Amino acid sequence: MDAPTEHPARIRERQWLLFLCLVAALRVFIFSATFPFFNVVDEQVHFDMVVRYSHGDIPRSMDPPCAEALHYIAIYHTPEYLWPPSHFSGGKIPPPPWMLPVNVTAQYLLDTESLWKEKVKNQEAAQPPLYYTLASLWWRLGQSGGLDGGTLLYWLRFLNIFFLIALIWIGHAAARTVFPENGFLRLGAPAVLAFIPQTAFYAIQNDVLSPLCFGLAFILILKFLRAEIPGARLGVFTGLALAATYLAKVSNAPLLAVSAAAVAVKVFQLARARNIRPAAPAVLLLALCAGLPAAAWMAWCRYHFGDLTGTEMKIQFLGWTHKSFHEWWPHPIFTPHGCWLFFSDLISTFWQGELLWDRKPLAIPAVGWVYVISTIVFLGIAGFNLLTTNQAGGKPQRQALGLALAGFVAAVVFLGFLSITYDFHDCFRPSRDFPYFTSGRMMLGVLVPFLLLYLYGLDRALVRMRAGRLRPLVLGAMILFMLISEITVDWPIFPNPYNWFHM
Repeated sequence: MDAPTEHPARIRERQWLLFLCLVAALRVFIFSATFPFFNVVDEQVHFDMVVRYSHGDIPRSMDPPCAEALHYIAIYHTPEYLWPPSHFSGGKIPPPPWMLPVNVTAQYLLDTESLWKEKVKNQEAAQPPLYYTLASLWWRLGQSGGLDGGTLLYWLRFLNIFFLIALIWIGHAAARTVFPENGFLRLGAPAVLAFIPQTAFYAIQNDVLSPLCFGLAFILILKFLRAEIPGARLGVFTGLALAATYLAKVSNAPLLAVSAAAVAVKVFQLARARNIRPAAPAVLLLALCAGLPAAAWMAWCRYHFGDLTGTEMKIQFLGWTHKSFHEWWPHPIFTPHGCWLFFSDLISTFWQGELLWDRKPLAIPAVGWVYVISTIVFLGIAGFNLLTTNQAGGKPQRQALGLALAGFVAAVVFLGFLSITYDFHDCFRPSRDFPYFTSGRMMLGVLVPFLLLYLYGLDRALVRMRAGRLRPLVLGAMILFMLISEITVDWPIFPNPYNWFHM
């Protein structure tokens, strides 16, 4: 008997996915190699964490960077993220140390290492261990392969290529789960992920794991919610995905809260249908697999850093102070102008990242406006369709889109809450002059559900305008816009003597 042949459309879809993975890998490689070390989003301390983990040294306090990390930081860091050429004598950035004679740079490197050791502490010491564990294994693999110096540093950045490839497949799986009959959305989500200009994917930092972990958790939660009686295996994998989400980044906590609420609703439905007994193993295993790893890390932080998340020591190091409850309410975020400043800057950095160059945002304001306005429009359309029962694709799709919207809102509200609860004093950003927590990378966990909502809104808008056949062209134009704008913004950095191409 002949084996069943696969549908040609499925084969073409897989071929497109493989092509997107290849293009995404090439793009991340080029841009990761273009940016010199170490960027302003705490890349040097994340690197220090990776080096420490590679030696089995899990930080127990906020110490200066270790000796091995200091050596790399002193040699390969460029001052250009924070200082323009005019800041230096002769109006030029000093040449990279590795281009100068050893006798010229030896004392400079010793002084630089001493300064970093005296002035810098690793404020990320209490961050969860998942990214650093994986990155440290990649670092050791590079060392065992004979890599060293700047090549080994960039090797560590290139790990993000594999994270993004995995994210593209997860984005496709999520779109296929929510929109099984819509080919545009099934390929649209991985296509946007392949070209999204988020600079977190070009750096050593733990934010890159968040969309991967919660994207997987999002798919498994949907399967859990849709199952008439969830199985024990599904409960285990869903719990582990949620645990990984927390162990990737503490700021994913709002997404875990939304997930817990969704599971609680499912448990209530099971109880009402008198199916709670056969489903009990799945629910119990989900709770244990999600809760025990997170609780173990919280206990570690409580013992070594003094609180469950380990953030209090970091807050003190940054010079922030807690506001009393009555001091929250005069915050400008509660005004229309302040709310708009917070939301627009947050969405812009969510799409593009937060890098500075010469102490200025590495972004074109007009491009940021495109992302902000399109986000408001398409999420608004998606939300409207959710309220219109006969246009939202049935209960499973409404359930999935509702969960996605709840996750996005929770992430935004969480960062808004952080904005009002602290006095940032003289911190660079956020600060008293700009008291808004608009670090879009901190809500990257919701990236996959967000893109499903965003593209669903785009799809509905084109259908209503009777332009459904133009969807591939519109998506292609969107991708081209992202790529051209990113190249335009970053073009001045390509010839930089500190980057990988000039080593």
